Amino acid sequence: MKIAIVHDWLTGMRGGEKVLEALCGRFPGAELFTLLHVRGSVSAIIERAPIHRSLLQHLPGVRRYYRQCLPLFPMLVEQFDLEPFDLVISSSHCVAKSVIAGPRAMHICYCHTPMRYAWDQFDAYFGPARIGGLASRLARPVMAAIARWDRATARRAHRYVTNSQHVARRIRRYYNREASVVYPPVDTDFFKPDASVPVTDGSCLIVSALVPYKRIELAIDACRLAGMPLTIVGNGPDRSRLERLAVESRATATFLGRLSDEAVRDQYNRASLVLMPGEEDFGIVPVEAQACGRPVVALGRGGASETIVPEETGVLVDDPTPRAFADAIRHALGRRFDSDVIRRHAERFGRARFGDEIEAIVDDTMRDGGSRAW
Repeated sequence: MKIAIVHDWLTGMRGGEKVLEALCGRFPGAELFTLLHVRGSVSAIIERAPIHRSLLQHLPGVRRYYRQCLPLFPMLVEQFDLEPFDLVISSSHCVAKSVIAGPRAMHICYCHTPMRYAWDQFDAYFGPARIGGLASRLARPVMAAIARWDRATARRAHRYVTNSQHVARRIRRYYNREASVVYPPVDTDFFKPDASVPVTDGSCLIVSALVPYKRIELAIDACRLAGMPLTIVGNGPDRSRLERLAVESRATATFLGRLSDEAVRDQYNRASLVLMPGEEDFGIVPVEAQACGRPVVALGRGGASETIVPEETGVLVDDPTPRAFADAIRHALGRRFDSDVIRRHAERFGRARFGDEIEAIVDDTMRDGGSRAW
């Protein structure tokens, strides 16, 4: 059986790329299709696959501005030649779900989320406060057109799989499709407690891409109110704004940028608490932190409500405000969490479980031949 895996773009190892890595590991003969591939930015397992790139790859210096090419993505993703393949697996948070598979192929979409900026988070990415009034007005009809295309092409996948019940509800709302839930893979063999790494009392940690919907500014303000130091691991277009905010508010925030997996694991083990202030579709970081035995303080919406056990593996916060998070940080620091209990909870999200569940869905879908409406 010839398998194609389609992923939006390859520019770093975030949560979606860790799902892709697991797919490439489970289906080692698959060929990979992507709009843009920055060589060396993803794991060796992904890099070993035969990689087919779109015309976007040939634009000079495109890695610096590829997000601005979003209006071209629908056209580009439809150009991939998937005729020779029996199975197409799309790993999609943008346009990959809308590839055109061959007439005899089955298409399973692992949908990380329907396009946030096209549906319910336009203002977070393209609102006047982000890009200016004129640019926002110009962007609105463009994103509305992309949203119409996104909905119109939702039937190109025979079956949807997603990362949480939260996203399954979004898929139902925007695409009118049902989705099976397979929680993303977390490398619980790699992310584990290390007694040789000393915990820094009262320290808070964020591991995140620095983009608007992650709400990093909320955590900076909350730690300032709680009088706690904050370490921020990760990079992204919001970094300079967040650094200015930290300086202006006199918060004790240290930006470490992007780190190796080993260094990230050390940061988890050093932290008293790991914070997740934004609403995540699933949120791999809280599970990695829990695999290291560390409690998590997170907004009690989205995927966090499915991965954190309140008062046992962390604290869920009802209100997305700095004051509510500051109170939750103080509360979490004042109670005793059992790191062994936290670790055991995280183990249910391991990589082998993900691969087995995905393979079972592939077998079921291929056996059924598309005759069932999922």
